[in-house]
Amino acid sequence: MAILRAFKTTTLPQFSSLIFTSRSASTLVVAEHEGGAVKGSSVSAIEAARALEDGNSISVLLAGSGPSLQEAAAHAASCHSSISQVLVADSDKFTHSLAEPWAGLVHLVQQKGGYSHIIAAANSFGKNILPRAAALLDVSPITDVIALSGSSLFIRPIYAGNALCTVRYTGTSPCMLTIRSTSFPVPAVSANSKSNEAPISQVDLSTFFEDSVGKSRYVQHTSQDTERPDLGSARIVVTGGRGLKSAENFKMIEKLAEKLSAAVGATRAAVDAGFVPNDLQVGQTGKIVAPELYMAFGVSGAIQHIAGMRDSRVIVAVNKDSDAPIFQVADYGLVGDLFEVIPELLEKLPEKK
Repeated sequence: MAILRAFKTTTLPQFSSLIFTSRSASTLVVAEHEGGAVKGSSVSAIEAARALEDGNSISVLLAGSGPSLQEAAAHAASCHSSISQVLVADSDKFTHSLAEPWAGLVHLVQQKGGYSHIIAAANSFGKNILPRAAALLDVSPITDVIALSGSSLFIRPIYAGNALCTVRYTGTSPCMLTIRSTSFPVPAVSANSKSNEAPISQVDLSTFFEDSVGKSRYVQHTSQDTERPDLGSARIVVTGGRGLKSAENFKMIEKLAEKLSAAVGATRAAVDAGFVPNDLQVGQTGKIVAPELYMAFGVSGAIQHIAGMRDSRVIVAVNKDSDAPIFQVADYGLVGDLFEVIPELLEKLPEKK
């Protein structure tokens, strides 16, 4: 299906007489890490920073505490050849990604570094922190960027991805962005990356003042105990919709995903019906995915869902309704009963080794 592209120039508000200019770019990437490594979405943010301007100086900000932070810093130093330095803020205040302390940290680092751009991934981590940090810095952020046309011209989707909007930033520095990680593929790490490691520096937190006591607090972190790939970065995603009718039937999707070493996704209708947790939702209000193979079973193809998966390389749809909108974006479509198709697939696919 052809995508309507509406190119419009939008001028964001100016907050002072100082206008953003195209001086030599220096970028701060607010990075997320887990298990001693920088997450792929944050590496995509680094790739986006590289595309801003030739000679762009890129600093990566990591925060947290304990050995995993130091391991993540070592990984960050060699995960991308464009990184100039890695900044580490080691404090228990940043162990959990609460917006208040993290936004204060970004504000502190910006005051010291004077960066022209601040970038984070447009995931729950970046969406949580960057707007608050932008408010502290008195600038307007540009969200969900999918392409860069220089240091002040950006492209982002609107109307659930049916149109593209070109935005020119004319506000004060820094220009703050969240980027859609699926639009900035992570490059392969070269064999000599270890010999080109960026220097690691500690952030001076002596002047850091946290005024967020009582505003929010960390309660607990819950996650599913599964060996399946992460939904946001998986090569294969198997998604189920309302057509599966029950949580018990949704287990067929999980079995198929296990055989394919795939991640499991769901439509908003399936999530609202209680079939699966909401962290598996794919779509405009869920996760944006772009796997090599996207398989949709019992998915009608609502525009909000298509907005979250239309960039997939190959889309396969199975639905008993031949007029379902999902077939308009699918590369391969099968009109059939998923309760017959999935068991047949399970029978013919080899067992996972």
